[in-house]
Amino acid sequence: MLEQFYRSEPTARTAWRQAILMGANVRTYKFPLGAALLDMARTGRDAVPLVDLATAYAAQLVDRSGDFPQAPSSQSMGEQDFLAVLAREREESRAAGRPTEALVSAAVKSIPAMVMQKFHNLAGREVAHRFYELEGRGPTRIVRLTPSLRAVADESSGVLDDELDARWRIVEASFDAGIGRSIMGGLKFEEASGQLVVAAQRVALTSLRASIDGFQYGRCFYCREPLGDLNGPHIHVDHVFPFKWMTTGSWKGPDLNGVWNLVLAHDSCNLKKSYRNPTDDEIRRLIARNDAIAESPVPLRRTLEIAMGASGSDAAKKRHQFMTNVRNMTTTGHGAGL
Repeated sequence: MLEQFYRSEPTARTAWRQAILMGANVRTYKFPLGAALLDMARTGRDAVPLVDLATAYAAQLVDRSGDFPQAPSSQSMGEQDFLAVLAREREESRAAGRPTEALVSAAVKSIPAMVMQKFHNLAGREVAHRFYELEGRGPTRIVRLTPSLRAVADESSGVLDDELDARWRIVEASFDAGIGRSIMGGLKFEEASGQLVVAAQRVALTSLRASIDGFQYGRCFYCREPLGDLNGPHIHVDHVFPFKWMTTGSWKGPDLNGVWNLVLAHDSCNLKKSYRNPTDDEIRRLIARNDAIAESPVPLRRTLEIAMGASGSDAAKKRHQFMTNVRNMTTTGHGAGL
């Protein structure tokens, strides 16, 4: 399914989304690195000193609110661990408006052998495009920014930044001792705020739009044209299977307000669709979109597993059957239980 996601739109942008949205997350390091890479690429340079990238990387972490951890709370770390250095240097860095020399030095030492080696990894292989190459030895090393990275940065117009931040917030929350367990109960969409929330504690995490945009390639679900700015009024969150079924009083099917049934669409496309049931092609595309979400680490994947009763080695088959059942229910109008 990872390969199918790329084959459906084989671009550097898709490979970037795979790295950010679908890669494993032992810590959050790939997110500040990704943000720093985008910023560097937008300066127009094709190479930067490692120390410059490390400074931008550290700045991303310094600017984080600190409400959630950057690694699982169960992980132990020594005094020289980069996150331990970050904790010691954060206050001084914020007061100075830039990372301290000690923090930058720790980043220069740690990121080449850590996150920079793993950024491109995806399920035992690398994504189809590389976004940088590290050259030389020691602290004077150079980071070559590839044409793929520069193309991604030029095209994104802030959308990829929003997607990265949303994924970062979700992963941070999953590491938190206070709500990490609750997240395993899945996330809910709060329509009034447009936020994904931890259902058990009503803790708002991040925007639904930014969380799911990448899984539909940043395109309107219906017309397939780019969505653009995710915060604009021209984008609607739409229920592929119309929410009206849940207002009939006799609906016995699943919650149609779940992530599995929510997509992003242009306002005009959404209004044109209105309350009709999805076409067979739209159902196939929704299945493919959900398959892509299922390739992302928890908690989005766990949210689908719970809502669709689809886990284990045959999870994809179960998701497909779930969709078939919902389609049959909305076609007959009976709303019988799944």
